[in-house]
Amino acid sequence: MDNIVSIQSHVAYGYVGNRAAVFPLQRLGYDVTAINTVQFSNHTGYGQFTGEVFSPEHVADVFAGMAELTGLAGVRALLTGYMGDQRSGEVMLDALARIRQARPGALYCCDPVMGDTGRGFFVREGIPEWMRELSVPAADIVTPNQFELSWLAGREITTRADALAAAADLRALGPRVVLMTSMAVEDTAADRIAMLVDTAQGSWRVSTPRIDFATAPNGAGDFTTAVFLAGCLADGLGEDGPARALARTAAAVEILFAATRDAGTRELALIPAQDEITAALRGPVPAHIEIERLR
Repeated sequence: MDNIVSIQSHVAYGYVGNRAAVFPLQRLGYDVTAINTVQFSNHTGYGQFTGEVFSPEHVADVFAGMAELTGLAGVRALLTGYMGDQRSGEVMLDALARIRQARPGALYCCDPVMGDTGRGFFVREGIPEWMRELSVPAADIVTPNQFELSWLAGREITTRADALAAAADLRALGPRVVLMTSMAVEDTAADRIAMLVDTAQGSWRVSTPRIDFATAPNGAGDFTTAVFLAGCLADGLGEDGPARALARTAAAVEILFAATRDAGTRELALIPAQDEITAALRGPVPAHIEIERLR
């Protein structure tokens, strides 16, 4: 069975980090090895939480024990998200080196979690620079939001052309696929949510109807990155494989958002919507999802 190693945060209640990534990947048939960088009672969006951040030494020790037991030969991909500090990042890159030594073709999917529009940066000082200089260049797939892509590429993004140029700049650092998980530019319809995927073979924008919440749920980016990685593993990184992966990802996100809104909760409704999500990720793209080739 194909294995994905996911190094991310963990919460006892709710769905962010590994809690948002592992379950949908398992439903798609992947054996996921989850290594947790923190264990909190709930995500920090509630304002109050308990738990602790694990030391880089703890994370490295857990990975080393798992690697010694399994040999890592079955690992098809490494998935990483929020990084507490640079030492944690070094542990992730060491894990990547060991995975690729055991299986040279293994992919690295990096979600460069750093900040967001309206909030600015919410990570420790030095993390953004470390991401740009070391983590992003090592990755095959990167999944920044618009704020993160703008900073990583060093250019403002207000137009479609800006977004394409920024994605190309990021690919020039090393990644083969750039997924921009939020795209709000001059020609983005107000009633749509758009994402962009950019590769050497082309660029595609996918949009779905906007779903409004009383309180927006956390963890959507973690879910999006995980299922997009699964799509890339299934369809490959060449030709229009990433475009197909993004279209199905968008369909799954729409289903998840609708279920979350209908449940009236600020936690992603992963469990109630699991069957519909899995069907969307395995089936044809719904006709109402707009796929536009930009180049």
